[in-house]
Amino acid sequence: MRRILIVIDMQNDFIDGSLGTKEAVGIVEAVKKKILGYDKKDIFATMDTHKENYLDTQEGKNLPVSHCIEHTSGWELNKEIAPLIDPENIFKKPSFGSVDLAEKIKEIAKKEDIEIELVGLCTDICVVSNALLLKAFLPETKIIVDAACCAGVTVEKHNAALETLRSCQVSIE
Repeated sequence: MRRILIVIDMQNDFIDGSLGTKEAVGIVEAVKKKILGYDKKDIFATMDTHKENYLDTQEGKNLPVSHCIEHTSGWELNKEIAPLIDPENIFKKPSFGSVDLAEKIKEIAKKEDIEIELVGLCTDICVVSNALLLKAFLPETKIIVDAACCAGVTVEKHNAALETLRSCQVSIE
């Protein structure tokens, strides 16, 4: 069985930038260690990617904090994480979930049995969105979220997202 790791939005703005938290800073080493346990070809990542007009978008009106503006330092993957991921396996996404990533993983699953593990930021927004999108695309595939390698907007929202994921038959480790 092929094990696939998906690293969600380990970008500077979510770690120590405009939307950063001490919990996000605290998972960087654990995420790096997790990545090192996988073959490079089996590691995929997402990058939250916004344009200069972010504050004019629906998301920007609901979360009026400019972040992950493409080609800014806040948009970049963390310097400890970036070199560990093949650029060909990075998916830019303008919203919470990446349909392109889910389609790519579904193509892999057509050829071989897989198990998917997700880590990253933020548990209650993009991690939960991508986990449930993958569950919709691949309902019979085991999907795992490593809670120790995730952080939410708040600790309470992180824990609530983990409960939602459990309810949707995503394994929490």
